[in-house]
Amino acid sequence: MSKITWKGGALLAPVPAVMVSCGSMEAPNIVTVAWTGITCTQPPKTYISLRKSRHSYGLIKESGCFVINLTTEALVRATDFCGVRSGRDVNKFEVCHLTPEAAEHIPCPAIAESPLSIECRVTDMIELGSHDMFLADIVGVSVDETLLDANGRLALEKAGLAAYCHGEYYALGKRLGKFGYSVEKKKKKKKNK
Repeated sequence: MSKITWKGGALLAPVPAVMVSCGSMEAPNIVTVAWTGITCTQPPKTYISLRKSRHSYGLIKESGCFVINLTTEALVRATDFCGVRSGRDVNKFEVCHLTPEAAEHIPCPAIAESPLSIECRVTDMIELGSHDMFLADIVGVSVDETLLDANGRLALEKAGLAAYCHGEYYALGKRLGKFGYSVEKKKKKKKNK
């Protein structure tokens, strides 16, 4: 395979396109974020990176909390809208017909229509350049009960999640393997007598 070399840039893809809810139940807001991920498992930590010019930046800086709401195929249009319109000008919950619901552990709203909402409390704010990173503890996770199998295992693959890749939204869905399958021992076939 032949490759060309470019200067460094933000080309890691795909990334999750999530709706981050913030503000209060009385004045809720949503911002679409693709710069997010997990930074640590113990303690559970995540981050989002936002431009200082975004309306949500000030809301999160002031409150110290936010909710990461996973996006499904059914929510892609709302996700896109919340990324191109400002909460200074429009109530995104109303325009997108989304429902703010009280989070369990923090005083800002989650999005009821999202199958999984991650409640976050900011621990650090790191100035990086075009974006600042809000590093946060994950203090709670709300999961749609329809995504639990008979054993109570999270079956997130049933949610119809979406991802963002170089300016486009894509549906996730084709299973290619599972963690550790490349080194898994093959089961011996029973011999018939």
